[in-house]
Amino acid sequence: MELGYVILYVEDLDASIAFYRDVVGLPYKFTDAGYAEFGTDGTKFALYERRRAEWLTGRAVAPGPAAEIVLVVDDVDACAARLSSAGVAVLSGPADRPWGHRTLHIADPDGFVVEFAQEIPRARSRRT
Repeated sequence: MELGYVILYVEDLDASIAFYRDVVGLPYKFTDAGYAEFGTDGTKFALYERRRAEWLTGRAVAPGPAAEIVLVVDDVDACAARLSSAGVAVLSGPADRPWGHRTLHIADPDGFVVEFAQEIPRARSRRT
């Protein structure tokens, strides 16, 4: 099985496109019928207008930050500096995590948490 897409249902598609393109820095690909897609390696990342979700899912989709997007980057501290200089509020970090990531958290226009994660040496081992 392969994870093909991650799609967030958003309130304001234009605001969310601007956030992920201009603030986060994801390469924007296209918009079509309430759907916007970004250029990411592997799994596709996209946005879909929440108001259109009932047509797709058969029921309304409730708003709320019930998801976290994790973007793996080379330098979390450089991301933090870039985001701070752009006036983006940082929720947490940068901070070293024992599972082997240095992380930074911000929120998108719908309240979804966006984590930037840099791989670092693990401070604890996994149970098997």
